Amino acid sequence: MLHVDLKDSFHLRITRELGDFPEHTFDACLFVPGELALTPEVLEEKVFYQQGVQIHRTYQSTATLEPLVRSRLIRRMSRERGRPDPQYRLSLSLYGFQYVTAMEQAVHKILQGDSENLREELGELIELSSTILGRLRRNRPDDGTLALYFTNIDNYVSWLTEQQFLKLAAELEFQDKESDLKELLMRIAQRESKYRDELKYNSARVSQDSIRLSNKMRLLRRLIEHPVSMRRVGMELGEREQKLVRAGVTAVIMSGVSFLVLRTRDVLGDITAIFLLALALLYAIRELFREDLQKKLWNWLRKGRPKWRYQFIDVNSEQTVGTALEWFDYKKYEDLPENIRNARHSSAQQREETVVRFRSYSKMLPARFLSGYAGTRETLTFDLSLLQPLMNQSTYPLYSQEDGQVLREDVERRYVFNLITSERVGEKKETIERWKITMNYSRIISVEKSEI
Repeated sequence: MLHVDLKDSFHLRITRELGDFPEHTFDACLFVPGELALTPEVLEEKVFYQQGVQIHRTYQSTATLEPLVRSRLIRRMSRERGRPDPQYRLSLSLYGFQYVTAMEQAVHKILQGDSENLREELGELIELSSTILGRLRRNRPDDGTLALYFTNIDNYVSWLTEQQFLKLAAELEFQDKESDLKELLMRIAQRESKYRDELKYNSARVSQDSIRLSNKMRLLRRLIEHPVSMRRVGMELGEREQKLVRAGVTAVIMSGVSFLVLRTRDVLGDITAIFLLALALLYAIRELFREDLQKKLWNWLRKGRPKWRYQFIDVNSEQTVGTALEWFDYKKYEDLPENIRNARHSSAQQREETVVRFRSYSKMLPARFLSGYAGTRETLTFDLSLLQPLMNQSTYPLYSQEDGQVLREDVERRYVFNLITSERVGEKKETIERWKITMNYSRIISVEKSEI
């Protein structure tokens, strides 16, 4: 399962539900309008990859209540031993993370869907949210250390619940007969805010300052995600080969130059001004062709091969739970696989586009996964602000006629990007999807799924 949405003004987020399958293949092609003239000379591929692509892989579980049950058992065991068990924090974080990701996905689905079953969908979301939060808060620990862990998790999930319900109240279009739904969402959000105030989770100074509150909640979010996040440790492939290519090209060119120097010495005799001039010319020719030859030979050797290798490491056990190979290239339309070309279709204008292609192939070891977590979830973020300098900030006039008058309207310049994704998980059939991203100089305006 894959979906694409807008993370913030310039960040495009691709979320993949990988399940418990050991092998995953993914291909994402971003078609950049030709008028932006994106080339490796303007923005190097390596720079785009390192600064504009972020990948985050976490555990995913179908056992909704298992982390909560484990946390209660661990809490009782800690009470018997008289000292806190670090596993309590881990289990509670797992439960909070499952709730947070499920809430965000459910809200996104409601906002992207139609409003025919809005009352039913909101009712189910409210009921599930209330049930999950109730189970979390039913057994509040008394121990100081364990209580601090619980407070941090409960503080964040309460704040996120408030924000998600306010988001629904603000962005959904309610009909006249559905006005009670908006009021209900706002009451639930107000109830969560009052809940945090009564328990004094945040100081008055933090609660009244939106920036301070947002920063604190961002830290708490990291606290929840850390135990279930996999650390990516990577290396760039081909460094030794590149050194060998440089050494080989240099050896060949120097051999040719040395032979020409000796032949020149035989022809011209003693060292003269003409001999020195010929020698300088030979070394200039060497410098002129050496880098170009190295670059062409290197590109030929590395064509189609992965550029980076990564290991996914469990932050709790420090075991390697998977590996990945990744590619990142600028491609021409003609060099793309046939299935991608068919999904994009062909026209003269589209053939002028620059295609930014990201590919990955990963293998996971589910047997080494964290207890209770049989699957993984990957979030890939593209930072399109790197393309902002290539865009035109100006507007252009648009004229229309109304009541015998000519009206002029200044229209901002917009650019349409197309994103085509191809995914294969395990032995499942390959799925191809297409998305249209509309963007101007200041932000990404919309992300829409298109028919292929």
